[in-house]
Formats: sequence, structure tokens, C-alpha cells
Amino acid sequence: MTRIAIYPGSFDPPTRGHEDLIRRALALADHLVVAIAINPSKAPLFSVEDRLRMLAVAAAGDPRIELASFSGLLADFARDRNATMVIRGLRAVSDFEYEFQMALMNRKLNDKLETVFLVPAVDLTYLSSSLVREVARFGGPLDGLVSSAVADALKARFAG
Repeated sequence: MTRIAIYPGSFDPPTRGHEDLIRRALALADHLVVAIAINPSKAPLFSVEDRLRMLAVAAAGDPRIELASFSGLLADFARDRNATMVIRGLRAVSDFEYEFQMALMNRKLNDKLETVFLVPAVDLTYLSSSLVREVARFGGPLDGLVSSAVADALKARFAG
């Protein structure tokens, strides 16, 4: 039986931390769906299409990785994809309470769905998309925070 996992997020933009979790999630699943969650209450910096293009760089053509987007409930999206695992990253203790509640709700809505929490690499624990956007907005260095393709997209977005 194929183990299918979903790694959901906004990925606005994808960071080296996201890339780290994508690589490590492949040790747990045969097929990984990296899925951009469309949240109508948020105003993302990049379009879904732009974020999918940036994630394609992180996927590096690996046939085990599928890129997608979804709106609605993650539990329903997982059911539609026959996924039994959700991958979530925990950077700090403060992430745990929210992620714990989401994991329990997802399992309530889809009893075949388990959430696996991964801790990022030590040198990436501080990293978030919102921090990267802030650094880019003020022209700070993006080396080591994002891929060169993402850095170029951020610089172009904040140019002028």
C-alpha cells in the first residue's frame, strides 16, 4: 500500500525550512503532496501559481512529490487524495498548541488521517515565511533563507 502524505501550508514564499521538511517527509511517505492552502481571509504576497512555480524548484523534479493547491477543509482534501498522513513542522513550543488542535480536528473530520510533527533542522528553527518577507521588504540578505529562485522573486516583488 502506498503511503501518501500531505504537507499543507501557505508557502508564501517557500523557505529553506519548507525544503528541509519536504526532503525529510519523503522518508516517511511514498508520495508527498505539497499543497498550498488557499485562505480567503489572507492576502498573500505571491499568487498560487507563483508559489507552485517556486515549490517546483524545491521539488527538483522528484516523481514522489506532487504540487497542488486546495481550498476548504484539509481533511476533505486528504480524503480525496487517499492520504493518511499530514506533515507539519514545529519550530517552537508556541507552535504546538495550535498544531495540536488542528491535528485533533483533522482526525475528527477524517479518522484515517494522522498528523506527524517534524522539527526543522537546528539552523532553520527561527525561519518563517513572514520573517523572510520582512527581510526582503527592507532589502536584507536572503542567503540561506530561500532558494535563489525565491530570492529573485522576492527582490523583483519589492524592487522600487
